[in-house]
Amino acid sequence: MRRALDLAEEAAAAGEVPVGAVITRGEEIIAEARNAMRGSYDPTAHAEMQAMRAAAEKLGTSRLDGCTLWVTLEPCAMCAAAIALARIDALRFGAEDPKGGGVVHGPRFFAQPTCHHRPEVLGGIGEERSAGLLRAFFAERRA
Repeated sequence: MRRALDLAEEAAAAGEVPVGAVITRGEEIIAEARNAMRGSYDPTAHAEMQAMRAAAEKLGTSRLDGCTLWVTLEPCAMCAAAIALARIDALRFGAEDPKGGGVVHGPRFFAQPTCHHRPEVLGGIGEERSAGLLRAFFAERRA
């Protein structure tokens, strides 16, 4: 999660919402990314989506079996659906997202009967630093 938090800081420095994501298999980092929606003009360029694309390309498969996704913010519904489709084994996230989250808030994607794959989910990892980055980022923009 430390690397994901560092990526979130890089995103903030680039004017992006501070979210970072890392995909591991065992102890190896397979892929990493940060939010890139504003810079790429791509509304789907969330950190999780970018990391999953890079991991799939590196592994040569759309199935990310055996992988863990570490992300600094609770994934939205779009990212949760992609996580399920990619068959990620485990999801670890930092701060909860009561407004935009899709895992423990909002649609609670993995709890839906139409969800065919449910990763093991654990939140709150690095939550204080992750939430602090987000609060600072948005406070600066409101000032």
